[in-house]
Amino acid sequence: MNDIFIWLIVLWTFIMLGLMIIGGYFMFRKFLKKLPREDGYSELDWQDHYIQQALPLWDEESKALLNELVSPVPELFRDVAKERIAGRISKIALDEGAREITLDHIMKGYIIATPKRDHKFMKKKLNELEIDYTPYEDLFQYADDEKQKFSIFEQTEKISSRSE
Repeated sequence: MNDIFIWLIVLWTFIMLGLMIIGGYFMFRKFLKKLPREDGYSELDWQDHYIQQALPLWDEESKALLNELVSPVPELFRDVAKERIAGRISKIALDEGAREITLDHIMKGYIIATPKRDHKFMKKKLNELEIDYTPYEDLFQYADDEKQKFSIFEQTEKISSRSE
């Protein structure tokens, strides 16, 4: 009986240690994104800035489409994904001097903000919504990648040069 109790304690210790390591990893990633860059603002600060600047450009239809596009993301991470994608879309629209957020802006931001490992799910969702993503095939190379991290600025600059 004592052996079983000791093994349960050892097992519980490893489970708790594993969960703390996983949580620490995600907290550290968030911490790194919050660190200021050369200009004094972090990636998240700029993301929030672009969202606030472009808020008048978002109509109900574009907000509904964004909500539909992030619906496959697990609920725990959905708000973070939505903010990340909305930040990319907003930056692209502001750079182009748009008067409103269009499907073109949403597609560009959605593609570059979605990690490459999730492209299969993204394409499935776009097919379900009957949205043609073939005109944007070249943008998949600029999508977020775990091996090669792009900043919001590098991605949108590459997209801007694409349309010229």
